[in-house]
Amino acid sequence: MDHGRVNPTMTLENQGITGLGHVYYNLIEPDLIQAALKNNEGNLGQGGALLVTTGKHTGRSPKDKFVVKTPEVVDTIWWENNPPMDAAKFDVLYADMLAHMQGGTYYVQDLFGGADAEHRLDVRVVTELAWHGLFIRHLLRRPERSELDGFTPDWTIVNCPTFKADPARHGCRSETVISLNFAKKVILIGGTEYAGENKKSVFTLLNYLLPEKGIMPMHCSANHAPGNPVDTAVFFGLSGTGKTTLSADPSRVLIGDDEHGWSDRGTFNFEGGCYAKTISLSPEAEPEIYATTQKFGTVIENMVYDEETKELDFEDSSLTANMRCAYPLNYISNASDTALGGHPKNIIMLTCDAFGVLPPISRLTPAQAMYHFLSGFTSKVAGTERGVTEPEPTFSTCFGAPFMPRRPEVYGKLLQGKIANHGATCWLVNTGWTGGAYGTGNRMPIKATRALLSAALDGTLIESTFRKDVHFGFEVPVNVDGVDSRLLDPRSTWADPKAYDAQAKKLVEMFANNFAKYVPFIDEDVKAAAIG
Repeated sequence: MDHGRVNPTMTLENQGITGLGHVYYNLIEPDLIQAALKNNEGNLGQGGALLVTTGKHTGRSPKDKFVVKTPEVVDTIWWENNPPMDAAKFDVLYADMLAHMQGGTYYVQDLFGGADAEHRLDVRVVTELAWHGLFIRHLLRRPERSELDGFTPDWTIVNCPTFKADPARHGCRSETVISLNFAKKVILIGGTEYAGENKKSVFTLLNYLLPEKGIMPMHCSANHAPGNPVDTAVFFGLSGTGKTTLSADPSRVLIGDDEHGWSDRGTFNFEGGCYAKTISLSPEAEPEIYATTQKFGTVIENMVYDEETKELDFEDSSLTANMRCAYPLNYISNASDTALGGHPKNIIMLTCDAFGVLPPISRLTPAQAMYHFLSGFTSKVAGTERGVTEPEPTFSTCFGAPFMPRRPEVYGKLLQGKIANHGATCWLVNTGWTGGAYGTGNRMPIKATRALLSAALDGTLIESTFRKDVHFGFEVPVNVDGVDSRLLDPRSTWADPKAYDAQAKKLVEMFANNFAKYVPFIDEDVKAAAIG
């Protein structure tokens, strides 16, 4: 076996993974790019970016994700949301995958999940594709050279896209499989080249493990005021709601763009990089993110480009609307060196309302914040998951149901306790549609969203005059400098106000129907905040 640049103390043979061909451990970026190009996995783009495609899987496959049902987790997993896999079936799956891998070339990255050394997870990622190794090297946290000496993984991920699962034999749904085994501390990924499965598997792990320590895992971006980590803001939201774009505010320090923990010491990023959507990305609106698409080692995923000039087409979604770039956090000039922040002073819950009903920003009471956190209303954006071709309304509890192995109330109560102990102002921000529903109205102007967020974070918005929304009960500012006041009253943006009222009533009923399942598990103040 080839040991790459670092001779690991624990090899795959020590872990019982034997019979492979060449195995490269902890290759750095130039070597991984060279390997990817040699293997015809992609092409070199402008600035040294790596241009790749992921075949038929251009998004996550949540219906193909399973948790192995073992005694260790049988009483703590939210099984209605996490399909179980029989332990014996997993053993067959693992054996068959290892047999498929015999004699092949694989790339190993030893990485950390979590910027807080006290709570991090040591993860070994074994990939069939060199560019997957580059991707996960960006997205997780890279140990110092000295930290690789004696590295012993807490968990191991084995990702083999050319392996096709057998539903009858392996107890899964299709040829694609993502299976987490908490007893063996192994994750198997097969039948998909979509690299996002790697990072979301680690997020799922931390979502299960950290609550036992009293740490709130969050599907959110985070930033803080320059020189003042105490002034931290977190941005909850699903893909497509603007977490990455809105947190990359050049006037603030970026802690991270997608996954964080909230411990007794404050906020910490799980990751070492960013995974940004690139559709309609522009140098005017998102200059820092746009610049990463021409930086060395950035992974450009599923973007159409000119074969001769390698110029990227940010408007061509013929491969997928879920086109993305993956890059290390330090490629953003205002990124935090430590990826640590204080206790959140502001909590922003981002939603993409395809109904065109919600105002661009609303202030929530703590009870309303719990209501909207458990509701997790947004719209799935085209391309984020397989089969989603246009925005569709959805309720994804905790703004991340696909990654939540425990019941929603566990996370809701954790967040409720954190807010009570440390205090935070909570806001609901709609980055979706205004002036009508999707297909009729327009997307919320990003300049208006930025202006409203700036006012919220610098404390001026809280001094504004607010009105109580008749449908949802939260408070909405009446006037904000630099923002068209009509945007703050969604009803006034519709050509037919009565059509707005009917649409609002419909959305209220959807909220109420969705929330009914949480009523037996929540406190009375949260029940009182329920709408409908």
